[in-house]
Amino acid sequence: MFTIAIAPVLLRIGHLEVRWYGVMIALGVVAGLFIALKEARRKGIATDLIYDVATWAIIVGFLGARVFHILDFWDYYSQNPGEILSLRFSGLAIYGALVGGLVAVAAYSLWNKVSFWKLADVAAPALPLGQAIGRIGCLINGCNYGTRTTLPWGVVWTSPYSMAPINDVPRHPAQAYELLWTLVVFAVVWAMRKRFQTDGVLLLLCFALYSAGRVFISFLREDTIALFGLRQAQVVGVAVVVVALPLAYYLTRRRTVQPSG
Repeated sequence: MFTIAIAPVLLRIGHLEVRWYGVMIALGVVAGLFIALKEARRKGIATDLIYDVATWAIIVGFLGARVFHILDFWDYYSQNPGEILSLRFSGLAIYGALVGGLVAVAAYSLWNKVSFWKLADVAAPALPLGQAIGRIGCLINGCNYGTRTTLPWGVVWTSPYSMAPINDVPRHPAQAYELLWTLVVFAVVWAMRKRFQTDGVLLLLCFALYSAGRVFISFLREDTIALFGLRQAQVVGVAVVVVALPLAYYLTRRRTVQPSG
């Protein structure tokens, strides 16, 4: 059994709280942007363009992450509406961030007449790496905690400020599972980034891999049941896999099959 006694709040400056959760998300954003810029240079895309689109993707992504989280825990927020506009942003949902980010990239691409799929592939390796770093903050914070377990790597949170049950029975470190899985996704996407010649396939591979793993990991998390006995993330994850793989095949076929005549 492992014990996490670290307080979620790193430091306080007056009424301002600096939380590990926010620090790790910020570090994840920086790491992701570094990788995206590296890929942009390799593909001959102007770095100024990446800075511009990343700014909008981050802003809209955070809003999407917050909206998805609120919908997932609507029973709580409907009783505590004042928490909906809380500036702490202690609750964020990864699929909401992805949807919001994609909407921002699509809108930017349309407005500036640049290839959406090319920009998407630049972001493909950045997303899982940034998310892996962010999950460190989740583990310290105690959010997204797992179900009870008797396995030797079960985790107990002891900080009175933790979002997980305090001094409870050991639970699956679901955050660590997802951290490890996103690192695997990053490694696969990074290794495959030069092999795909069709724009968009790399991002779709990233989404499919992450979503497949998230479906299984969510069985070990104490999330709200949304539909057919599945959590919200599982329903979305299945939908992503069902859409991403055929779409990747279609994009590849469209590129390789040339019109005759």
